[in-house]
Amino acid sequence: MKKKSNLHFNPCTKIVLLFLCIVISSLLPSIEYELIFVSIIALFSVINKKIKFACGGILIYLVVFIVSVLTVKYGSNTVRSLLMPFLGLVHKVYPVCMLSTLILSTTKVGEFLSAMSYARISKKITIPLAVMLRYIPTVREDWMYIKDSMCLRGITPSFFGFIKNPALTIECIYSPMIIMASKAADELTIASITRGIESPKKRTSIIEIRFDIQDVIALIIGVVITTFIIYRSIFYD
Repeated sequence: MKKKSNLHFNPCTKIVLLFLCIVISSLLPSIEYELIFVSIIALFSVINKKIKFACGGILIYLVVFIVSVLTVKYGSNTVRSLLMPFLGLVHKVYPVCMLSTLILSTTKVGEFLSAMSYARISKKITIPLAVMLRYIPTVREDWMYIKDSMCLRGITPSFFGFIKNPALTIECIYSPMIIMASKAADELTIASITRGIESPKKRTSIIEIRFDIQDVIALIIGVVITTFIIYRSIFYD
């Protein structure tokens, strides 16, 4: 059996935490609470050995937090009307996106399928999720190839490059991305069928899926935070 480190979390635990994160993010009463919650997600990222991701995630949110505070305190009514709806959406969505990115980067497809099979989850749910887990890194890899090709042609795939030459930038990005994304989807479908993803027989795996103490602690913390936020939203709002 393939050995796992002591701090390796079960994919089922990560999915449950993601659902709890969605509930918490929708009920957080202020951006101060959201900052604390994003810090907890950053700590979870550090535990999963994603230190650079945690630092980048918390720094980006700090920028959004500072802009929101300055907009409320010093912004005119026009500036508030323009920025606050967008910033409010960012505050609600950011924790979920951060945790989702962490889950995608720390969960392998085979590991995810083994965990779903262990939990007896229907294949109607596990197969689309497994394809998504494999599809996103493939598209990201294709994007790096497109980016390198654009740089060789002297086209910068950035905001300033788009402002300088919008038509050419769109042509060099969207056309190859659509073609490569469609090709990647076909290849992933063929590969999945070849590996027997539609087989009615029970899936076997060399990966050992366990529910350890770190999973219990993570779920307890997630449930406690969710309960506290729900209680506060009911009795204090």
